Amino acid sequence: MSYQWLLIDADDTLFDYDAAETDALAAAFADFDIDVQPAHAEAYRQINAALWKAFERGEIAQDILRLERFRQLFQAFGMEVDAEAFSTCYLRHLGQAGHLLPGAIALLEALLGKVGLVLITNGIAGVQRSRLVRSGLERYFDAVIISEEVGAAKPDPAIFDAAFAAMGYPPKTTVLMVGDSLTSDIAGGVAYGLDTCWFNPQAKPCPAGLQICYEVRRLDEVLDLVKVPAEG
Repeated sequence: MSYQWLLIDADDTLFDYDAAETDALAAAFADFDIDVQPAHAEAYRQINAALWKAFERGEIAQDILRLERFRQLFQAFGMEVDAEAFSTCYLRHLGQAGHLLPGAIALLEALLGKVGLVLITNGIAGVQRSRLVRSGLERYFDAVIISEEVGAAKPDPAIFDAAFAAMGYPPKTTVLMVGDSLTSDIAGGVAYGLDTCWFNPQAKPCPAGLQICYEVRRLDEVLDLVKVPAEG
């Protein structure tokens, strides 16, 4: 199939979110003169992941999420830290972390001018906008759709509506959704009637019952799906 548009997820598809999160946490703890321990980081990742899943299901608002994850973290370790102040500090550092996954720039360079590109992310608007500029990714996209700005998050069809409006309502058969998250990117794309490409670099087992059109381990494999030859 030859596609004319790609909807591409941000975190863990183009951005190396784990690296950004690690650096931002360490910097925020340092700003608060707290000696961060491995247990702190691991607990935060578990709490944060659970809250983002709840956000995808519409069970929690994003402004609550950004505070609640730190409230739960500090409560778990009996730490008296202002969660709101810490969250503000952490988000500032996260917005400065433009870490990219291997092949991200090469993929976008190969696609630029050959297909339309739209970034579609559930991330926090201020953080994502800052990271797009710092990483140099901003220039590749015809539109950037952020859940906080449109009032809906993947897999909600409303965020895909916003993306299609930005693209000028092309036929769905000409659009491919590329992302790492089965619950937001793939399930959302499938429910919206789009072909989907699961970016699965860790070779996780493919779940039964979810109609994934394509699965790739490396970002450059996406080029084969849109009939763009890889360079080199």
